[in-house]
Amino acid sequence: MIRFVWIGLISFVLNLHNLHAQRIYATAFYGASYYKGDLQERSLYFFQSRSAFSFGFNVEVTSRIFIKAEFSTATLYASDRYNPKNRLRNLSFYSSVDEFSVVGEYNAFDLNEYAVTPFVYAGLGYLKFNPYEILPDGARVYLSELDTEGQGFYQDRKKYNLNTWCVPLGGGLQWRVSKKLRLAAQIGFRITGTDYIDDVSTTYVDKDLLQQKRGANAVAYAYRGDLLTGGQPYPAAGTPRGNPDDKDMYVFAGGSIRYLLEAHGNRKERKVQKDRHHMACPKL
Repeated sequence: MIRFVWIGLISFVLNLHNLHAQRIYATAFYGASYYKGDLQERSLYFFQSRSAFSFGFNVEVTSRIFIKAEFSTATLYASDRYNPKNRLRNLSFYSSVDEFSVVGEYNAFDLNEYAVTPFVYAGLGYLKFNPYEILPDGARVYLSELDTEGQGFYQDRKKYNLNTWCVPLGGGLQWRVSKKLRLAAQIGFRITGTDYIDDVSTTYVDKDLLQQKRGANAVAYAYRGDLLTGGQPYPAAGTPRGNPDDKDMYVFAGGSIRYLLEAHGNRKERKVQKDRHHMACPKL
């Protein structure tokens, strides 16, 4: 299914020129990324935020409706040390996230006439991730390769896919700085089709079985509570390690810039009114 989504998104972007759009904007975003999942139940936790960046193209369909194709890259991070509920589990992770998405955007007001407008957006995306831990020497241990929950050898647990779909949802405020330049402050939530961005989802596998099948390193990263002073030993097989019914998600929050590259069609540029009614924030 993911292959068809990916092909569909690429085909859509390649055919954007067929739209009778009047303007095409180049866009860039920079901000923070936040994760929500089995290691962090809150979606906005600034102690664990990391940077996020994206670039793309915003195509005007009407003066208030746009379609945006965008590539985003970010790092997600979380640690049980900030999670009182599971602090004794002592797990943590990083994950690189690469996302391609196509979204529809709706602006409440026409920025050819007003200086500022709120906007909302929603769409569909393709996500690639890869959870890992960082060793003291800076080397990375990729957790998906360790099968920490018995993927590939325990019951019917299959190795999880490092590619999945996502649904971007968000909104913000956008300002017209000049005829060609627009700025925006925005926040966007990503609902995903996986519970393994953090490598945590179901239950613990028997310690001896895991060591036999995947080695001591897999045991060491499946549970790290025994490294804490007074920590508990490795849990019994079947003990919950995560919640498979609650998929992982992440959030991007920050600012973006949009610059007009090209204008199409015969529509004449609307003359921006200079009076207070148009240059000030619109009255709702």
